[in-house]
Amino acid sequence: MNFGFRLCCLAFLSIAVSVSQAAPPAGSTTESLWPDLPPGTTLRGEGDVPQLIVTRVESDAPTAAVVILPGGGYGGHAMDHEGYQFAEWFKSMGVSSAICTYRLRGKGNAGKGYGHPAPMMDAQRAIQTLRARAEEWNIDPQRIGVIGFSAGGHLCSTVSTHFADADPASEDPIARVSSRPDFSILCYPVVAFGKPYTHKGSQRNLIGAEPDAALLESLSNERQVTENTPPAFLFHTGADTAVPVQNSLDYYLACVRHGVPAELHVFPEGRHGLGLAQQLPGAKQWPDLCADWLRRLGVVTI
Repeated sequence: MNFGFRLCCLAFLSIAVSVSQAAPPAGSTTESLWPDLPPGTTLRGEGDVPQLIVTRVESDAPTAAVVILPGGGYGGHAMDHEGYQFAEWFKSMGVSSAICTYRLRGKGNAGKGYGHPAPMMDAQRAIQTLRARAEEWNIDPQRIGVIGFSAGGHLCSTVSTHFADADPASEDPIARVSSRPDFSILCYPVVAFGKPYTHKGSQRNLIGAEPDAALLESLSNERQVTENTPPAFLFHTGADTAVPVQNSLDYYLACVRHGVPAELHVFPEGRHGLGLAQQLPGAKQWPDLCADWLRRLGVVTI
């Protein structure tokens, strides 16, 4: 598929107000991500067993699908404005979705929580689940993507640069398919680790206060982009002081260097964590810009 790189910087004033949708779309179902227990735990408490909240679209033909990764600094999940609202948004475009409640620091594991690689394994597994159950859920296995916000954006960039390869001989049917997403959407993402503009809380929650240098390098995901990284759409604001825009710029430029189709929209005004940004002049354009990108990519067909 052939579409160009675009960088659009728009200048408008800002009033940050978000709408509320405190529950998944009607008809959504919830199930455990792992068949029994996730690798690395024997516990079943809150935070130990990640889930998929699946919203399927009724369609005569197989639909595209997306894994949704809410933000929260690897210490929580912003389930409303970075989860449920986006399941509804994708549904309105004829795209099925699955919110992944990936494991976190500070929840589960007797209060100690989970760092790397647990969140990555959960997000990879979510993509594999959609692909392995594509026929059952009326999903096109070649149109499965991922969207992430803030620290969920870091996780989105992680699964876009670190793949669980298909293992055709596995006894687990979900492990028989690849976790590589077909497209990625990164919203005000944490990307770079070990930099002055790194979101230190996300880095600490994921890999600790004094991480090994090789681990730090491997999860600074702008350094892990290759020609096999999926096409990317990025949205950020220049006024974001929590996660500076340099994170998105680094990832976008890495895509350019490696020939990965990418589109970046930077709006000068707007706080961190905007979600759909429906009441924010300027930035409220990003969902329509993203929908147009998805249509050009062949993901959205209505």
